[in-house]
Amino acid sequence: MITSPHNPLLKDIRRLQRRRDERFVAEGEDLVEAAVAAGWPAEATLRAGVDVEPELLDRVSALGSGTRVVGVYRERWDRPTGPLCVALWGVGDPGNVGTVLRGAQAFGAGSVAIGPSSADPFGPKAVRASMGAVFAVPVARVAAPGELAGETVALLAHGGDPLAEVAAELIGEGRPASGRVVTVVVGAERSGVPEAVAEACERRATIPIAAESLNAAMAATVALYELTRIPAP
Repeated sequence: MITSPHNPLLKDIRRLQRRRDERFVAEGEDLVEAAVAAGWPAEATLRAGVDVEPELLDRVSALGSGTRVVGVYRERWDRPTGPLCVALWGVGDPGNVGTVLRGAQAFGAGSVAIGPSSADPFGPKAVRASMGAVFAVPVARVAAPGELAGETVALLAHGGDPLAEVAAELIGEGRPASGRVVTVVVGAERSGVPEAVAEACERRATIPIAAESLNAAMAATVALYELTRIPAP
């Protein structure tokens, strides 16, 4: 059992909480169990009272209440894949990025693509917000719309066709898994999808709402729902 605050592994975890090197930290039993379920091996795991003294683990925790288990993992980056992908462009809030990952897992999306100026999906806040989905949903890194998979739909605050209508045209009588690959592009809450990116997409869609804008993660979740539900006969 680790009993010294100067232990090299504890120092490494403390450093990774501030500055990562293609590895990331997941804290809490639920996240560590999600990694196990996804077959994502940990490079190191520390359990309070088993591998390390609890108070020492609390010192390296990024959680205000401390933690009972910490895992260190290697990042994984994939290619954008379908049948449904969510691409984030300029979504800088890590909580939103993690929540989109969670929604993508819930609706069976094939991947989440991280575009320019979006928050790191493997950062501490995004990992926590994903509730373990970061281990289950393939994550891609893209620099341009041309790298996205299938037919692309820019989700805009204004100026697009109603999302429900676009979704009905794209999924027909079933999900995109019937052979169609669709990527919905979501931008930042205030600035939205950049015009150059929207121009590069095949379709423009909007979610009719009474307010000026919708939280990026909420908008992505609505899009995931519309693009996966089977229309009523």
